[in-house]
Amino acid sequence: MAMPEVLFALEGRPTAQLIADQLREQIVKGMFRPGEQINESVLASQLRTSRGPVREALQRLCQEGILVSRRNRGVFVLELATDDIREIYAVREAVEATAADALLDAGQEQVRDTCQALKAIISDMAKQVAVSDWQSIARLDMQFHTSFVAGAGNTRLIRIYETLAAESRMCILNLEIAYPRIDVLVQEHQNILDLLESGGREELHKVIKQHMQTAVEDLTATRKEKEVIA
Repeated sequence: MAMPEVLFALEGRPTAQLIADQLREQIVKGMFRPGEQINESVLASQLRTSRGPVREALQRLCQEGILVSRRNRGVFVLELATDDIREIYAVREAVEATAADALLDAGQEQVRDTCQALKAIISDMAKQVAVSDWQSIARLDMQFHTSFVAGAGNTRLIRIYETLAAESRMCILNLEIAYPRIDVLVQEHQNILDLLESGGREELHKVIKQHMQTAVEDLTATRKEKEVIA
C-alpha cells in the first residue's frame, strides 16, 4: 500500500520526538493500516528532513510496540490479533486499578483536581456522541482514562498507559467500530467519575474491571463478524 502523499506538516526542523508523536497519531487514526510498511526514505522525503530523525522516530515507536521491525524487511504497523486486544485491556485494568488506589490514598485535593478534569472530558464526549463523531469519541474515551491515570502522579504509570491508550485507539478505529452501546457510553464514564469522587474503592475497582471486560467483548465480537464477512 502506498504511503499517503501528504502525511502531516511540521513547523521548522522536525525532531525525532515530534515526528514520532505525529506519526503515532496518524497510525491510531488509521491513516496507516495494520501490517502496512512505513518507508523511512519516503517519509523523510515527505517531511523534507534527513533520514536520521525519521529512523530514530521509527525506533521509538517500535519500542512502544506500535510499529514492528522485521529483519531485512523493514518497519510495519502492528497488526492486533484477538489475544493482543485481551492483553491490552487486561493491562489497562491493572494500571487503572493501581492508579485508582494511588488517587484515593493521595487525598481529597488530588482527587478533586482529577475529577474536575474528567468532568470536562465527559462534557465534550457527550457533545461528540450527539453527532456520532467516532474519531473524536475514541480520542476523548482514551483522554478520559489517560487523565484518570495521570491524576495518580506516577510518571511510570503514565508512560505505560500512553502506549496502551494508543493501542486501544488502534483497536477501535482500525476495526472501524461504532461504539455498540452509544447510549450508555457517557454514563459508564460518569460512573467511574462518581465512584472516584465518593471514594468508593471496592466499587470503583469493580466498575473499572467491568468496563474493560465489556470493551474486550465488543472488540472481539466485531473482529469475528468482520472475519466471517471476509
